[in-house]
Amino acid sequence: MIHDLNELARTGRVLNEVLVLLESDRKRLEQQHGPAPSGDGTGGSPMQTLYGTVLLAANTRDHLKWVALAAGYTSLGLAERAEHAMEMACLKPVDIPSATDRMARPLGEATVRALELLRELDGIFGWDMKLAIDAALAAPQATFPPPRE
Repeated sequence: MIHDLNELARTGRVLNEVLVLLESDRKRLEQQHGPAPSGDGTGGSPMQTLYGTVLLAANTRDHLKWVALAAGYTSLGLAERAEHAMEMACLKPVDIPSATDRMARPLGEATVRALELLRELDGIFGWDMKLAIDAALAAPQATFPPPRE
């Protein structure tokens, strides 16, 4: 768990940059396909790609909130509350496989950059993101949900 205010600040800044990138990709996708693309729900479709981007952004936003709370509590000298906030941040990993498996390839430029930034946080939350990110970046196509036959 992070207890250093400088490390919390760095983590928060990285998460904020990731969120900005994902939100820019969400807006780009909405401009291309509309805010609620309908039709084909198979992996890689506009609907699934937008949904994956929204999932990543929402999860990143939650993590940023908990890290910001931990930083605030730490700066106030409220160690017990800071510890609780970081425990909450560590409960659920960023939804990398579930979200990125839905997305069309090649991934959007902003999404790729966001994933590369998240790699920098590997180990901070107590779960391994590197492997999931590497697999997402290397995947030649969307894999979830599987095509219907």
